[in-house]
Amino acid sequence: MKKALTIAGFDPSGGAGLQADLKVFHSLGVYGLSVVSSLTAQNTEGVSSILPVDAEFIKKQLTVLLSDIKPDAVKIGMLYAESNVKAVAGIIKKYSLGNIVIDPVILSSSGKRLAGKNAVTAIRKKIFPFCKVITPNIHEASFISGVRIKNITDMERAAVCLKDYGAENVIVTGGHLEQVTVDVFYNGNFHYLKGKKISGEYHGTGCMFSAAITAFLARGNSALKAAKLAKEFMNKAFRKSFGTGGRMRLFDI
Repeated sequence: MKKALTIAGFDPSGGAGLQADLKVFHSLGVYGLSVVSSLTAQNTEGVSSILPVDAEFIKKQLTVLLSDIKPDAVKIGMLYAESNVKAVAGIIKKYSLGNIVIDPVILSSSGKRLAGKNAVTAIRKKIFPFCKVITPNIHEASFISGVRIKNITDMERAAVCLKDYGAENVIVTGGHLEQVTVDVFYNGNFHYLKGKKISGEYHGTGCMFSAAITAFLARGNSALKAAKLAKEFMNKAFRKSFGTGGRMRLFDI
């Protein structure tokens, strides 16, 4: 059975973070492994507080796990502290991990900062060069690249800039665009992943999309094929969402 590892934050609502990743892995027929990088206090209305896991304990979790089981793909989510980024980067090198996907979590939907300034720089320098795919949304892509994104042309410019940081493939997700929802995939050539614009607020969309890409990579697909399949997966997931809390909808996958 193919295996995928998520290194991500703990979400009590189960809608994002490692819980969401594990649900996606399971639904796509991939065995899920998980290492917790941060503890959060959050619900469907937003993130209230974050407690980063000590970097040495992240290394311990990974070392013990990887000495026994090697995943076919790895998804990285919230790495709040610079020390945690360095710890994960060191493990990637030590164990020669492949099919790395990172969702560079910087801001929550409610505007909460989810990564320290030094952590973002460290992710760009120490994680991106190992990545098969990076999946920033337009806000994250703008923050990291310095390109102010208002339209698809700006997304393309940001994608080119981000690829220069070393990632093999870049997907700038466009769900936050006002008029359309188009994800720009760049691997030296541009490809466009289109979906229907759906109104409302949804919890964990970035986590689930990147987790789906990870699962499809683990199953042996190319990055572009994995992205297309993940887009189809998300289009179906939106149709099965439900409201149970006070704000954002959750996914029933």
